[in-house]
Amino acid sequence: MLRTSRTKIGAGVALTLAGLAALTGCGGASGTEGDDQISIVGFAVPEAANKAIFEEFRKTEDGKGLSNPKTSYGASGDQSRAVVSGLDADYVHFSVASDVTRLVDEGLVDADWDQGENKGVVSNSVVVFGVRDGNPKNIDSWDDLVKPGVEIVTPNPASSGAARWNALAAWGQVVENGGTEKEANAYVDKFFGNVVSLPGSGRDATQAFLSGTGDVLMAYENEAILAAQQGQGFEYVIPETTLLIENPGAVLKDAKPVTEKWLEFVLSDAGQKQFALTGFRPIRDDVDFGGTVEGANDPSNPFPAVPKLLTVADDFGSWSELSTKFFDEESGLVTLAIAKSGKGE
Repeated sequence: MLRTSRTKIGAGVALTLAGLAALTGCGGASGTEGDDQISIVGFAVPEAANKAIFEEFRKTEDGKGLSNPKTSYGASGDQSRAVVSGLDADYVHFSVASDVTRLVDEGLVDADWDQGENKGVVSNSVVVFGVRDGNPKNIDSWDDLVKPGVEIVTPNPASSGAARWNALAAWGQVVENGGTEKEANAYVDKFFGNVVSLPGSGRDATQAFLSGTGDVLMAYENEAILAAQQGQGFEYVIPETTLLIENPGAVLKDAKPVTEKWLEFVLSDAGQKQFALTGFRPIRDDVDFGGTVEGANDPSNPFPAVPKLLTVADDFGSWSELSTKFFDEESGLVTLAIAKSGKGE
């Protein structure tokens, strides 16, 4: 178990609702749209990181003279569907690969978007547990989450990519530690039986927890670190078995030409440094971010190695395979677990 002494985490900037963004065509934008302004559409959590990266990008020759980007942030699935419905986007940064695949299927993103060295991934994190001050329920492991009386807050898999990472981690840790798939299914049923709130996005889930809902929050590590930097919060625990979160980024087919340069910068050491400083684990081990990240459990060792780190590729196959197995709207095992819990729509 890896855990904090008294590190604090909490909510960051309020998210822009995807539905509103689809109607207005804007999020946190400034400036006049044109060749000097790109449109960024993303899931709620990396807003601060992308803002920091863009400020550095504008110091380069490629980014020189660009206006502030037009932005829209919200639940990953909702944002993906909004782009399909017409929300303006040059670059998308989603929680899960399947939300980019939706744009590929609609002819908006090239089919080879994930064929580079980074396999389409632009940011990494891991699933952690947020707990109340002093950890009064003694939440140290996955087994503790399904004890009677423990109330869990996790976002809704129907709209949130963060929720899907959380659910996969909950299922996968059973199998990783010697359990059968039947036992993993049973664990997921118990897990959602203890869920007391299913907000629309990871950011909404954090805000619900901060407002007093639940005993434990399923969260991204980077969300924990960023919120601690902002001076709000609660403690967090990194379980011994957890899942590597790999967030995809892609350029749309009709994007402004400078958007390709933006993606190159996001993937560069300079871009990954800004991800690290806002709590994301860099996608390469050799990125120099100065060695210290404020807000982490141990700022001098902000991204400790996880004893058993699951990945989609090694433990679940692919997003196309797992999306049907776990999240199909009719037969997905997570969908059914939520229905059994009586907390679905």
